[in-house]
Amino acid sequence: MKQVITKLPECEKYDLISQLSRACKAIPRLIAEGYAKRHQKAGFQKYIDDAMGESNEMIVSLEQARDLYDIDSTLIEKLVDLYDKIGRQLYNLGQSWINFKRSN
Repeated sequence: MKQVITKLPECEKYDLISQLSRACKAIPRLIAEGYAKRHQKAGFQKYIDDAMGESNEMIVSLEQARDLYDIDSTLIEKLVDLYDKIGRQLYNLGQSWINFKRSN
């Protein structure tokens, strides 16, 4: 992520740079916080859904960085692919969690 953030102009410090920094750190934090609340009826699922949202925001923000500031397309493509995989893994985790809760 640092490779992208350092190439963005200073004028993006409080917008795109901030969004990329926050979203990439939010995903594991949301999973950890949600797991701590797994005993609540919809606790963990809500946090998984929020983490998927952050993953989607990362994809959009990365694509904006590429399109607006001509950031290395190969790097962006790799990162978008990574966050797409993360989103799919989170979706599968959410489905597994739903099935697990139903069986208990």
